[in-house]
Amino acid sequence: MKSLRELYKIGKGPSSSHTMGPNKAAKDFAARHPEAARFEVTLYGSLAATGKGHMTDVAITEVLEPLAPTQIIWKPEIFLPFHPNGMQFKAFGADGSLEEDWTVYSVGGGSLSEGTPNDRYAAGTEDVYELNTLAEIQQWCENNGRSYWEYVEYCEGPGIWDYLQTIWEAMQEAVQRGLNTEGVLPGPLNLPRKAVMYHVKATGYKPHLQTRGLVYSYALAVSEENASGGIIATAPTCGSSGVLPAVLYHLSRGHNFSDIRIVHALATAGIFGNVVKQNASISGAEVGCQGEVGVACAMASAATCHLFGGSPAQIEYAAEMGLEHHLGMTCDPICGLVQIPCIERNAFAATRALDANLYATFSDGKHCVSFDHVVEVMKQTGKDLPSLYKETSTGGLAKGYRRKK
Repeated sequence: MKSLRELYKIGKGPSSSHTMGPNKAAKDFAARHPEAARFEVTLYGSLAATGKGHMTDVAITEVLEPLAPTQIIWKPEIFLPFHPNGMQFKAFGADGSLEEDWTVYSVGGGSLSEGTPNDRYAAGTEDVYELNTLAEIQQWCENNGRSYWEYVEYCEGPGIWDYLQTIWEAMQEAVQRGLNTEGVLPGPLNLPRKAVMYHVKATGYKPHLQTRGLVYSYALAVSEENASGGIIATAPTCGSSGVLPAVLYHLSRGHNFSDIRIVHALATAGIFGNVVKQNASISGAEVGCQGEVGVACAMASAATCHLFGGSPAQIEYAAEMGLEHHLGMTCDPICGLVQIPCIERNAFAATRALDANLYATFSDGKHCVSFDHVVEVMKQTGKDLPSLYKETSTGGLAKGYRRKK
């Protein structure tokens, strides 16, 4: 598995696969053709279907247009074989000759792949984790009397803690900005921001309800920042970036957990997200929202259980429930925007993570279905889902909304 630096990334929303990935691809292509006379970029499949709502064209043209005129071509009806988020970049010389024709894929979490045996992106990042399944990692922890975060340090070295501290600071800043920003989110839905209102109302309730209300407000704050193109940290994606920060922000404030304990929880969460990324997918265009919000919930469940002293088995159980109970969740954003149902899903998944931790800590950690098995099922479920339920806005809630109008 790759470093957690490849899972947790800081960047602009609203989508790691539709915004961050294409932006990175455009920068790489521009660096190879700084003297091009014009560019042509064709977007395929899910990337084209919801690209305008996700500002994919803006993410590309803001890089290429300063160099040369850029044409964006949309082909949502064509799905390239390697991944639904395909892009074809072409650079032309002053005489009209084709300088390069490059196909690349945005595979989730801001990562890119050329889908070839000699993929430069795969070659550019070394595997730092020898073990690739949660069962193997859990066994290592139990054999050595260690925690999941200690396995992260064992594989990545102590330098990972400064990086994860930076991620934690970015998460806190996103929560705080979201809690202090009002107004309407960009796009045709005219959706008002709700984080401020939820936070104010939550403070008036008794402790149990207040906890839920505050967690809602923190998740809304980050998700609304993401939807408006603000700076967030992928966890594991932009579309699910509100879940883990909401839970960690709440626990750091409500239970006075230190930064170092929170960063250890981030590492624990990262192990579970990394296992899914390695063995299945965190791309909504490939497996639906189960791969985004479902994985985020699993990560937050694991982080919470770690903070409250869960054993490796209990932490695995919490994460398994967080993912299992999101199996089959479709990715059907209305108008292609990361707003409805994405923002509410982040809030509900954050509180579900707290419930998964509680359920797991009441247990001895023994259960029938392993986290690894749920990952396998999620991958197969994603393959079985029709494309209209995987970030194309042609089915589910998105289709119903258009009919209603």
